[in-house]
Amino acid sequence: MEYKDYYEVLGVPKTATQAEIKKAYRRLARELHPDRNPGDATAERRFKEANEAHAVLSDPEKRTRYDELGANWQAYANAGFGGGATDWAGFGGAPGGTRWEYRRVSPEDIGGFSDFFRAFFGGDPFAGSGPMGAGSSGRTTTGGFEQVFEFGDLGTGAGRTVSRSPTAAPRAEATAEVSLDEVVRGAERMVSVDGRRLQVKIPAGVADGAKIKLRGAIPGGNGIPAGDLLITVRVKPDPRFERRGSDLVTEVPLTLAEALLGAEVPVATPNGTVKLRIRPNTQNGQEIHIRSRGLPKRGGGKGDLIVRTRVVLPTLDETAREELATVLGAHPQPNPRGGGRVH
Repeated sequence: MEYKDYYEVLGVPKTATQAEIKKAYRRLARELHPDRNPGDATAERRFKEANEAHAVLSDPEKRTRYDELGANWQAYANAGFGGGATDWAGFGGAPGGTRWEYRRVSPEDIGGFSDFFRAFFGGDPFAGSGPMGAGSSGRTTTGGFEQVFEFGDLGTGAGRTVSRSPTAAPRAEATAEVSLDEVVRGAERMVSVDGRRLQVKIPAGVADGAKIKLRGAIPGGNGIPAGDLLITVRVKPDPRFERRGSDLVTEVPLTLAEALLGAEVPVATPNGTVKLRIRPNTQNGQEIHIRSRGLPKRGGGKGDLIVRTRVVLPTLDETAREELATVLGAHPQPNPRGGGRVH
């Protein structure tokens, strides 16, 4: 196969940075895309060449080989030296078409280029959709996806899923559910992954949706390194408490007498019950902080338990209302809506 100068294909010097290579590739891909050049065989050829060039020059290891081997690069690639499925061997010369590998990328790597991918694949590549063939699955992950596809005709996008790179570590995900009481003291959970049961320690103070990674928990073998288990923690709702970071908010009902005259009332905490002193003339909806009765903080210490008061008014018969009216009449209250005093 004829040697191709990939720097010339992209129109960049050999000293080009990765950012310059990426920019040049994006420009060419938009310019030469088959949808913009229907029936143009030259544009289609250059489009494929741009993809080949970017596949090599955007990979530091492949770019180093390419720079070192020069014209011998294509023979090296066709001979199969280069790490198996992770290499872009063949570049269209192998039977069945070009091999493509989609690796995990950050949103910054894609930038405004997602429209191009949607046009080319006929769908959202991060959702595994589009005409990649019924067998394609495209696993969605935070910040990108990791899946290898083998394409035939680039114009149709028809293809089939092929195996992952033999050097790629396996990964697994699981969910661990804990109660708010367990968040206070920490917990342990057993998760089942591929028939294996693994014990996971849930740290105290963990937040809902937090991720815990067990490195090397998934066995490898045959040259494949051990993989990681990613556990998502779900904290079950507790009807007694509202969470505000490391603080907890709870509500305590008070009688009118307790609110007006003061009292000691029991208040639930994640670690049992405490007595709370209610001062005289406590207002409805007032928040009272009990220090260090909340959840553990990162770096030490605990948040507060915030007790919100709810005054429950009594139901009075006519005689009781007349008696209360006499008392209140002797102690008129400032009008809370402004103006003069009211009874």
